[in-house]
Amino acid sequence: MYEDFHVTDRWTNEDLHCRWKANMVAIATRHADAIDVRFDVNGRPMWIALPSEAWVEQKKRTGKVITDQLAAQIAGRYLKQLVEEGYDARREVYTMSTDEVLKQLDAVVTEAMEQHNLPVLPVIG
Repeated sequence: MYEDFHVTDRWTNEDLHCRWKANMVAIATRHADAIDVRFDVNGRPMWIALPSEAWVEQKKRTGKVITDQLAAQIAGRYLKQLVEEGYDARREVYTMSTDEVLKQLDAVVTEAMEQHNLPVLPVIG
């Protein structure tokens, strides 16, 4: 679904190829309480930061955890919406709120259920 997708830039009409690259705990890299999800957008790095609090809230509300695969799907769906709405292409990092993460998670799960499949992240070697 959102680990490898194309989206059209709202302002330039350019076709952007977005590919998931990695999930990284941001505490180690930028001292933030977040999980950073990296995508390459036409070869340029783009990071979507998901606050760690979203994992806690998801566990409280459903008893289930956000997996690495779900985090990548959530961030990918958010990135796709950013581009469609006219994102700032010069920015390299976008930070989601806990509420945004949970809303995107619900949408991703609904889409996956409709397709009867949650995509597996590719192994990058």
